[in-house]
Amino acid sequence: MTPAQKALAFVRALSASPGLMPHAAITVNFHPDRLLADGRTVIEHLTTDGVYRTQYETGISNGGLGGDRPHWERRMFGDSGSRPVYGALNLAGHPDGAAPRFGSCHLVLHHHVNARATYSLGDSVTLPTVVGTATTFTAVWDGLCAQVTRTGQALGVTAPDAAQWAAALTAPRSHAGRTLDDYVEAQIHGGLSISTDVAALVADPSFRGTGTETGLRALGVPVRWHPGFRLDATGFDAEARGPEIPPLARAIAGRYRQPTLDAALLGRAARDGDPAQLVKYLWHILVMRGRPA
Repeated sequence: MTPAQKALAFVRALSASPGLMPHAAITVNFHPDRLLADGRTVIEHLTTDGVYRTQYETGISNGGLGGDRPHWERRMFGDSGSRPVYGALNLAGHPDGAAPRFGSCHLVLHHHVNARATYSLGDSVTLPTVVGTATTFTAVWDGLCAQVTRTGQALGVTAPDAAQWAAALTAPRSHAGRTLDDYVEAQIHGGLSISTDVAALVADPSFRGTGTETGLRALGVPVRWHPGFRLDATGFDAEARGPEIPPLARAIAGRYRQPTLDAALLGRAARDGDPAQLVKYLWHILVMRGRPA
């Protein structure tokens, strides 16, 4: 068996209860304008190479890069040797993707990819125990329903009970989900090809009319726009992500003479050398509090 097949078999054995996954697309959120180690941006790499590479190949991470992650993956996928691409299952159809924490744009994958992905209730960094596949999804679904019973919401959708929540998932959505931490993670095994696996690309509107938009369109897949996020520099307080955040937001606004921060401006700051971790925190606050562009 291939590493992908071994990983799927391992997870199926952990989640032996049969049950088909609801119809939904996997989305892979990413920042298209971040620089890689070779000086290219992420979108330049995607258009040139035609494949979405993992953080271990690009050197860019919004989570755990190296460190304990190989141990987490062995725990989740056994000794399969699979190093998956990470995304999230967009069960609620959020226009900003299922996991905007990881980027301002997202790839929408064809449904055939679902069959070679594994799924977990929560991010792999939390060492989730509720896992499944497209044909053994019962435990993940039951976990989401239990979350609704406890808290009144899951995946950014609120409802008084699990039945009404399940019905609400299918409603059309025009507003951003802002689901920074509440998602079903999808681990895509066997690689990710732009030409065969990607149905569309959804981008932040701050990239309209920029070189980044040119790169996005060069991928050769349909490009759509989500509502976007904009926030005045004075709206970044210390409570959410620490005392270094307010002065950095004001400094970026002053440097570029733009009182309002958005995804494109944060990308520019990252490329110009502002600390990557702090820029990431600015992005989180932008998703949490930003108004539509």
